[in-house]
Amino acid sequence: MPEVRAFRGVRYDVAQIGALSEVTAPPYDVIDASLQQRLYDESPYNIIRLELNRPEEGDSETSNRYTRAAGFLRDWLRKGVLRAEDQPALYLYEQTFEVEGQTHTRKGFLARVRLEPFGKGKIYPHEQTLAGPKADRLALYEATGFNLSPVFGLYPDATNEALQALERRIRDRAPLEATDHLGVTNRLWVVTDPETLTTVQGLMTDRPVFIADGHHRYETALKYRDRLEEKGELAGPEDPANFCLMMLVSMSDPGLLILPTHRLVTGLPGLTFETLAEALGAEFEVRRVGEGEAGCRAAWEEIEAGGEQDVLGFGTVADGAWALARLRSDDAMDRLAPKQSPDWRALGVSILHVLAVDHLLGGAGGKAQCRYVHLIREVLDDVAARGCDLACLVPPAQMQHVEAIASNLETMPPKSTYFYPKLLSGLVLNPIR
Repeated sequence: MPEVRAFRGVRYDVAQIGALSEVTAPPYDVIDASLQQRLYDESPYNIIRLELNRPEEGDSETSNRYTRAAGFLRDWLRKGVLRAEDQPALYLYEQTFEVEGQTHTRKGFLARVRLEPFGKGKIYPHEQTLAGPKADRLALYEATGFNLSPVFGLYPDATNEALQALERRIRDRAPLEATDHLGVTNRLWVVTDPETLTTVQGLMTDRPVFIADGHHRYETALKYRDRLEEKGELAGPEDPANFCLMMLVSMSDPGLLILPTHRLVTGLPGLTFETLAEALGAEFEVRRVGEGEAGCRAAWEEIEAGGEQDVLGFGTVADGAWALARLRSDDAMDRLAPKQSPDWRALGVSILHVLAVDHLLGGAGGKAQCRYVHLIREVLDDVAARGCDLACLVPPAQMQHVEAIASNLETMPPKSTYFYPKLLSGLVLNPIR
């Protein structure tokens, strides 16, 4: 079973850097050039200089954004801007945020988790990974010797007993606090009480972990460890490279949200409600629910209220119509995706791409291209700007889908889950050498 450990994290000395909000950043994979510049301007000590250093003219194999990141890290450690914890700790991490007018709070804790290859232990992925991001992160790991941002892991704990053990130690203690660029409030408490640490580690020993976000970082950590082992540089089972930094959240946490990821499809010009209904009619019951913004919201409200994976919403931009399509039977998905499990074939995103868009609407082979958004307002804005031919409203996958498919050693289709909000980089760093 996964082994969870307290560790001596490396954190910013708030007395030297001022506001923690000025030195933290989102994960590298959601930072565009504009946000990168904004973070650079926030503070000369912003974690962006480590997490996503900018390329510069004249970069070479020996002087580049990875070597610059390592240089900044060494300098900040030398100056005491970054300091190692005096004793091992677990870090209670709380995020308060708003979605569609409702406020939520998600709670978990940061720990070291012993690395296990997928398929050989009880740590499960649920998404596919790409070679490019893994090569980038490996170069950064090798240059700095640190995990700069956590992997996001989920574990079963119906009563939240592991988290509650930590919460009992922080009552009446003020947290460190940072607000990110989206207005999410992030709070951190440091727990060093040995008895509490032992209790939490014991409570976690028999629980599987499902990776929610950070698959590239986790696989990179495995690669980094394996390279050290190949070179004979891994100093036994307690070497820090055997572990990675992970945020652990109970699947029963009331603030754990999986947002839908709606699709904005191009490559299907001139599609109207009539042509959509005709194309989908062989496998779906298609019903027109309205036009314009009111039609979109009516479709989404019905999808949300039903909570089913086999009902999809479609907006045909050419005529402004909105429709709901309910799958009639499983036969077509069984035929089109025979190698996948029934759980995988029953996902809304699987039904949308495999059956509706690729097969029935003729979008296979790259003809149909998708962009991804999460909020209905974003869908409406794109439709109003006629930025797509077809808008698709997709029900979000639920935790039981993630658990079932990951436990079967399958990965979900791309963009199946969006765990909001992202975890901040820079709250706690984890040395791996």
